[in-house]
Amino acid sequence: MSMKLSKFKFNLPGELIALYPAPIRDESRMMVIHRKTGKIEHKVFKEILNYFGEKDVFVFNNTRVFPARLYGNKEKTGARIEVFLLRELNPSLRLWDVLVDPARKIRIGNKLYFGENDAMVAEVIDNTTSRGRTLRFLHDGNHDEFKKTLFALGETPLPKYIDRPAEPEDVARYQNIFASEEGAVVAPAAGLHFSRELLKRLEIKDCRFAFLTVHSGLGNFREIDVEDLTKHKMDSEQMLVNADVVKIVNKGKDENSKICAVGTSVMRAIETAVSTDGHLKEFEGWTNKFIFPPYDFSVATSMVTNFHLPLSTLLMMTASFGGYELIMDAYRQAVEEKYHFGAYGDAMLII
Repeated sequence: MSMKLSKFKFNLPGELIALYPAPIRDESRMMVIHRKTGKIEHKVFKEILNYFGEKDVFVFNNTRVFPARLYGNKEKTGARIEVFLLRELNPSLRLWDVLVDPARKIRIGNKLYFGENDAMVAEVIDNTTSRGRTLRFLHDGNHDEFKKTLFALGETPLPKYIDRPAEPEDVARYQNIFASEEGAVVAPAAGLHFSRELLKRLEIKDCRFAFLTVHSGLGNFREIDVEDLTKHKMDSEQMLVNADVVKIVNKGKDENSKICAVGTSVMRAIETAVSTDGHLKEFEGWTNKFIFPPYDFSVATSMVTNFHLPLSTLLMMTASFGGYELIMDAYRQAVEEKYHFGAYGDAMLII
């Protein structure tokens, strides 16, 4: 029997969607789910130290969010247009795959102007989807100068459900402290709870860290429009699992250590790059893997994730790992206990 979309519906009061991060990264709340016993505990995130020890492995996503949301004006009419940068298609030609809003106002050949004194100009050269466009940015400098100018015009791409303008604080807080590989428009939210102090304390306990890369995209937020989940197609995301990650994770697996996937993007990457013998292999490319119950996981023994919105693919993966009944019951408790949901929300540890 195939799993239905409607099984992931629950009532989430709007006030439980976090609009701002916790004042201190590692002091958000943390619900701990014990898969074997069904026990649920309520902790503070930095208490994660108590659940891991020597040689246990944490796998993080080191993608870096870039300032992808820009506001420009259309030539002649001056209409305000939101442009959301998705990915660079051709660096030498300054071509970018973008979303525009309102889409109905933009046609091939239209020019858009950005910044004071029209610091940047772009021309629409292709309509790729109903909302998507290809823009060619017109800029005389070299590629580094172009990117610097472009990103200076952009703002932190907070998800639409965080219903407020981006603020200066978001530049640092909507970013993992270990983020290094530029390319995401969505922050891997589970990693946002890790502070430098907490990582240091885990290191002192001789925990091991592995860093893979998944450039998280807007597909995480795209609405599913089919009831039968087997018919849903995930957007592809670029990912890299290098030899270092493979070595650390496989050593941990062979030594029977705990292996903790920090976030749904990490879990998707691990399950994409796993070989038939249950070990990780190197991988560079794209993944559109969609994980929903029932699913047999092969590498991770635990998972850190946030509290996700109803009907989301992120909730579906969480329920796959924690068990559908247990996770949906935990979500009911989370609403009762007023946990915060979304990218800036509280954490869940599934062990």
